Amino acid sequence: MAAKLSQNRNEYRCSIEVNQNGKYCVRIRATFGRHSWLLPVYFLASSFDRAMKKLQQSLQFLQHQEDRLWFWGVDRSDDPNLAAEMLREAGLRLDRRTELPRKAASVSLPPERSVPAFLLVPVRRGLAESIESERAAVASD
Repeated sequence: MAAKLSQNRNEYRCSIEVNQNGKYCVRIRATFGRHSWLLPVYFLASSFDRAMKKLQQSLQFLQHQEDRLWFWGVDRSDDPNLAAEMLREAGLRLDRRTELPRKAASVSLPPERSVPAFLLVPVRRGLAESIESERAAVASD
């Protein structure tokens, strides 16, 4: 990330891919400005609409649990798996991959605020376009 994220903003870069089993894999790269840390997570969904619903729920969870995740996962935990367990309870998993696909959509919010649905409209559109371009590339092969 070239520009340093403001301390009063969290940024979520999101990407979506269809895996070999036909599931939608949504990856979220959460960058939290207050603690200057990064949390890469992902989840699987059976349809695009379910993926978008789960994306909104996941962003809400990350927004409201930022301090707990940071406290247990980064700063003070004797058990590094505790944050992973917290994520798993929300249906998320830690993403060990280092790079997001080039086609990623972003949303930026103040910490601890709810994620308004209207902010996700451009994210949903961008993710739908990336799925369509992926399908078109596969069809042309």
